[in-house]
Amino acid sequence: MTEIAMRNKANRRKGAVWETDLREGLRALGEDVESLRLAGIEDEGDMVIREDDGRFLVIEAKNAKFEPGPFLDEAMRERENFAKHRGLDADLVDSVVVVKRRGKSWRKAFVLTTVEEYFDLDPE
Repeated sequence: MTEIAMRNKANRRKGAVWETDLREGLRALGEDVESLRLAGIEDEGDMVIREDDGRFLVIEAKNAKFEPGPFLDEAMRERENFAKHRGLDADLVDSVVVVKRRGKSWRKAFVLTTVEEYFDLDPE
C-alpha cells in the first residue's frame, strides 16, 4: 500500500471515529439521532436527529480543513436529498455542519449554518 493510500485510510478511520463520538455524545444527551448511509450523488448527510415536533435536523460531520462555504453547500444539498427520498416537505428538514476542532472533543466542535437558516428567513 502506498504512503498516500495509507494516509487516506487513516484519515477515513479518524473521520469515522469522529462521527461515532458525535453521534454517541448526542445520544447521551437524549437526542434521537441515527447515522445515515452514503448514497453517492444522492447522499443525505452523516446523521439525522428526529425532533419531537416532527422536524428533522440533518448533520454533515466534518473532520477536515475548514471550508465553510463548500461545507454548507453540501449540507443544503443533502438536506434536500433527505427530504426528497422520504417524501417530506423540505420545510420540515433543517441542516447544519458540525466541524471538529483539532485537539477538542465533539462538544467543542463548530456548528455552521447561514443567517437565513438560523432565523428561518424566506430564501432570496
